[in-house]
Amino acid sequence: MLTEELYNEIPSLDLADFTSGDPDRKARFVQELGRAFNQIGFVAIRNHGLTSELTQRLYGSARDFFSLPDTLKQKYEHPELNGQRGYIGKGKETAKGFKVADLKEFYHIGQPEPEGDIPGNVLPEEYPEFGEATLTAYRTLESAGKQLLRAIALYLELPENYFDDKVQNGDSILRALHYFPLDPNTTPDGAVRAAPHGDINLITLLMGASADGLEVLRRDGKWIGITALPDQVVVNVGDMLDRLTNHKLKSTIHQVVNPSREKMNQSRYSIPFFMHPRADMNLTSLDSCIDTQHPKIYVDMTAGEFLNERLMELGLKK
Repeated sequence: MLTEELYNEIPSLDLADFTSGDPDRKARFVQELGRAFNQIGFVAIRNHGLTSELTQRLYGSARDFFSLPDTLKQKYEHPELNGQRGYIGKGKETAKGFKVADLKEFYHIGQPEPEGDIPGNVLPEEYPEFGEATLTAYRTLESAGKQLLRAIALYLELPENYFDDKVQNGDSILRALHYFPLDPNTTPDGAVRAAPHGDINLITLLMGASADGLEVLRRDGKWIGITALPDQVVVNVGDMLDRLTNHKLKSTIHQVVNPSREKMNQSRYSIPFFMHPRADMNLTSLDSCIDTQHPKIYVDMTAGEFLNERLMELGLKK
């Protein structure tokens, strides 16, 4: 069982317990996942479906793409897509409440076979292996995310399939991130690789990054560094799930800090999967999460309305 003391660090759970068919293992996983998301908002998950071979191929192809000249990468930048597909260049995203842009560039991959209003993918012609690896990882992490949402539904005493139709063909995004080398003499004052923020979506699944730097804000106000082990993905609650549960499941603030001066000339790569529902999902807080001790704190809105609001705050949508 997870104890209060363990919430000083990130708890580690095995998704195979949930999918094992053993009712006791499944029930224990549900309670421990829910408790972790209620207390710190992050958990490390094993048996998520990603292989080490796919992860290595994914990171290798990302390095190859980001090593291209900016002029070539910009072929795949489409401002009309509001940063939701293709390449997003340096200085384009600023965390909510901050005035200086994050020190990063990234590439967004969406649904492999989009339906309705969801835009299609923009894939780099020069590196077909980048498209192949990202789409395979997308499908793998989406499948793991669906299982985790089923566990969350059970923890919230909802039907196990509560989220299934809400994330079917949802606007989830795989983001290949490059935190480029920094020059301490030219880096803008106050600029960091990723300023403190909460994620927009329901849950985020993050495979191990190429270097340290990710930190989570603990409840006592202390920042703690976290790194996924090779066989783990780190999963955190996003703002949409926080809203739905009236802050019962907590979207924890996290950041990516700049490296020490002697490591500033090194790149950092990271590939999170942001699990989004369909735009029409109602994020009105569940009645079961509202009582006299926990009054309703969020206004009602759909996932699409909330996403649009946040994209404008980030500077990706005008």
